[in-house]
This record gives sequence, C-alpha cells and structure tokens, in this order.
Amino acid sequence: MRRLMLLACAALCAGALAAQDGPDPSELMPGGAATVRVARDPRAFSLPSGNLPFDRQLDFRVGDGVFRKLWVSSPSSTTSSDGLGPLYNARACQSCHLRDGRGRPPEPGEAASSLLLRIGGADGALDPVYGHQLQTFGIQGHPAEGRVHPDWTEEDVPLAGGEVAQLRRPHWRIDNWGYGDPMPGLRLSPRIAPPMIGLGLLEAIPEADIVAGADPDDRNGDGISGRPAFVRSGFHGDRMMLGRFGWKAQAPTMEDQIADAFRSDMGLSTTLHPGGHGECTTAQTECREAPDGGEPEVDPRLFDLTAFYARNLGVPARPAPTPEVLRGRAIFRDIGCSACHRPSFTTGQVEGRPEHSGQRIWPYTDMLLHDMGDGLADDRVEGAATGREWRTPPLWGLGLTHVVSGHTQLLHDGRARNALEAILWHGGEAQAARDRVVALPPADRAALLAFLDSL
Repeated sequence: MRRLMLLACAALCAGALAAQDGPDPSELMPGGAATVRVARDPRAFSLPSGNLPFDRQLDFRVGDGVFRKLWVSSPSSTTSSDGLGPLYNARACQSCHLRDGRGRPPEPGEAASSLLLRIGGADGALDPVYGHQLQTFGIQGHPAEGRVHPDWTEEDVPLAGGEVAQLRRPHWRIDNWGYGDPMPGLRLSPRIAPPMIGLGLLEAIPEADIVAGADPDDRNGDGISGRPAFVRSGFHGDRMMLGRFGWKAQAPTMEDQIADAFRSDMGLSTTLHPGGHGECTTAQTECREAPDGGEPEVDPRLFDLTAFYARNLGVPARPAPTPEVLRGRAIFRDIGCSACHRPSFTTGQVEGRPEHSGQRIWPYTDMLLHDMGDGLADDRVEGAATGREWRTPPLWGLGLTHVVSGHTQLLHDGRARNALEAILWHGGEAQAARDRVVALPPADRAALLAFLDSL
C-alpha cells in the first residue's frame, strides 16, 4: 500500500514538474523502482531498495548487522568478530558511515571522526613506514600512527548583489607520529566518508554509457574534459575495469571497495586481501607479528552480506517541487553544472539483480574524473587520478544530509559547510560554472541552492 501511495504521489509531483519546466516525469523517483518512500528522519538513508524482493530483505537486515558489528582484537572468545587491527581507524563500518550518511572532519580536541587520511608521495609511492593511510588507533601494545587535525583560516568571497560568502581553508597537521618521521615530501589527502545510498544502481550503469560522456581533449570546447578512470579489480582477477567508487574512482566494484575498507580502515583480512596484519608495513615488525583472527578474518559469507547491504541502500524520493526549485533547476542546467553533474542514466541488465536492472535513475554525476583546480588539489596520484582530479560525486540525497548526518559539511575533506561553499571551491574545469554562480542575482542564487536542497 505504501509503495502504491509513493508512486501516486510521485506521479502527481512529476506532473507539476513537467507542466512548469518539462523534465522527465521519473525525476522525483531518483532511484527508479528502487526508490524508497520519503523519510525525512535520521533513517532516510538506511532503508532497503523499494523493489527489493521480500525473500532478500532478510539478507539486507543481516548485512546491516554486519555493517554495524564492532570488531575486537585477537585472541578472543568471539571468533567471528576478532582480528581487528593491529592498527586501524574504526571498529565498525558504521563508525565512519554513521546512519549510512556523510562523514565530517574532526572537531577541536576530538580523537576520532569519520575522516581518513590517505598519504604518500606525489607519484603515488607508499610511505615505507606508514603505507598509504594513516592509522589513528592501535590495539593494546601498539601505538597509533598519529592523529590528524585541521586548522582553519577564513576567506571572504564577494558575490553579486552585495552578498559575501566565507570559505574556510584547511591546514592539516599530524600529531604524534608513532613510528618515526614520514618520508620527505609526504602528501596528505583527507577523505570524509561519502553517503552510501544508490551504490548498486551506480554499479549497474553500463560502462559504455559512462565512457561515452568523456571528452579528455575537450573537443567540443566547453572547458569540460572529464575522463574515465580505468583501474585494476582484485575481485575480477586483476582485470582493468572502470573505476566507479571512492573520491578518486579508485575502486571498480563494491567488492573491491569493501575489501579495501576492511583492510585499510579496520585491519581485517578478506579473500581479496589476505594477511591478518592489515595495513602494517614491513617496517612495523611487531605489528606484523601480532596475533590475528585467522584467514580470512572476515568470513566470505559476512563479506557477501556486507556487499549486498551496501548495494541495496535505497535512494529517497524527492519532495514536490516549488516554483523556486523549478527555477533553480533551470539555472543549474543553464550555467553548466549539469556538464559534470549529469542528471540521469538508465541502468543495464545485471544478472541476479533485478532491483538494479533497467532503471531510469537521477544521480547527478557523470562518474568521470575532472580537474578541479589548485584549491581542491591534493597533489597525489591515486589509481588513474592525478593530484588535481576527483570523480564527480552524486548529488542525490544532498538535501537530507543535515537530517541524516546532523551537519551539512561537503567536499572530500568536509571543508565546505554548505552547498554554496562547495560550489565556490570549484576550480579547473568547473571554474566557469563557479564564476557564473558568483555573478547570479541573489534571488537566482537562492533558487539554485533551493534546487540542490531538493535533491
């Protein structure tokens, strides 16, 4: 009954959209038939795909339990939950992806947050002691590798109409390097946890449709030169595949992304990443010799349930549009935002996953890498991405960030405190669109932000 009510409401709202601005009637169901009912409460990102078969919903619930599971160090009497560390960033997936939503950088004096710090040389080389990610916790007897904290400086940005926005620029520092000085020229790349909704749908977009949107040489002269990220998939036998997940599109499948998170964030081995020492490098001898939870520490069944859960977190339906939202939608298109934040795709036919197959979806991403300019650059190669490139993040669910996560901090390191600040940090290929936002009359700029808040 709820499903029928949702479809009826969406049809009426879509009719309002179509009458005023002519969009596709499916836009208010951004996940297609997998869209979930509007739930403007903290659980809005934690519901299963709306078309998930009843006989698979138990797997979703069990996967949710694995996602929330707190892992412990070895040896332990809890043999299905041991193997944590020895060095780690979190004890559970949910610790970073709280309520399956967006993370944030640490507050002053806070020991833990949902921010991770990737490190290494400008060319992608690993630090010989610290590896590719700073581990901020250690099990008993093993010191953490360090603590990461931002210091902020404020910058004024004048806007048309006499308005002024403030940006905060982060200056990242590491307290208490636990294993000696890092390599010279170390690059720091902080990352907050992204929202988890719609991942199975993004994975189901045909590779050819994503690649078709690439224009690496900017042949059409619009200043946008997005390119696909082809990376190796351990899950598919080291085969080169299109990168889809992670801030730099470094993971091609959900299995690759999840296996890396188990290993790097929690120090847990899987069949894709064996070895119970997790991220401990050969220079960290005692760390590599610590007791582990056996091989693999994450049982394949638990791993599969985690992947199933992550794939099937539903995308909430959008609310009925207001006239201001409709005007903001047109502005979004006209000033060029949709050149990178592509509104829609149609997913392909995926064997064994009817809930993700043949769906018209509205994620507002092209899934490509783009040069975002000096202001957002981390100057560090990762996967196929340069130190200035980032994958276009999906915008669906943007307006529910505060409801789910209790904040509105955006971009890869959470520096932007709202959508306007995020736009003003855009450079490189997005510089022209960013400058058009600055030049908008205040009412039009407000309409653009209202549209983004409706997603």
